[in-house]
Amino acid sequence: MVSQERLTLRNLYLYLVCLVTLVMSIFATVNLVRGTVELLYPDPGYYGAPAKEPGVSDEEQQRREQATKDAQRRQAVLALVGSGTLLLVAGPVYAYHWRRVQRELPARSSPPAPEGSPPGP
Repeated sequence: MVSQERLTLRNLYLYLVCLVTLVMSIFATVNLVRGTVELLYPDPGYYGAPAKEPGVSDEEQQRREQATKDAQRRQAVLALVGSGTLLLVAGPVYAYHWRRVQRELPARSSPPAPEGSPPGP
């Protein structure tokens, strides 16, 4: 009988929201760590010495390399901000719904009080 009480539409909704937000939080955490590593240890973009393009001055080559590094750094920061924001949104939503689930479980699983006894705290 208790299993039928747990399988209400409301409880399925609460558990589904908890599952989805938990998975979102896990992916956000993984991406947050990955973005941090990418920011601290950027991809060099080449293997070995970069080939100098014909007709390009040394200053222009250095400017292009710096622009590439800046773009990588910007993408890493954007990934960190996106993952952090997702974690800040999904975490509280998960906590709220999980507390709702936990609050309802003791009320439904406790045995009914005898008729002459005072209500519990």
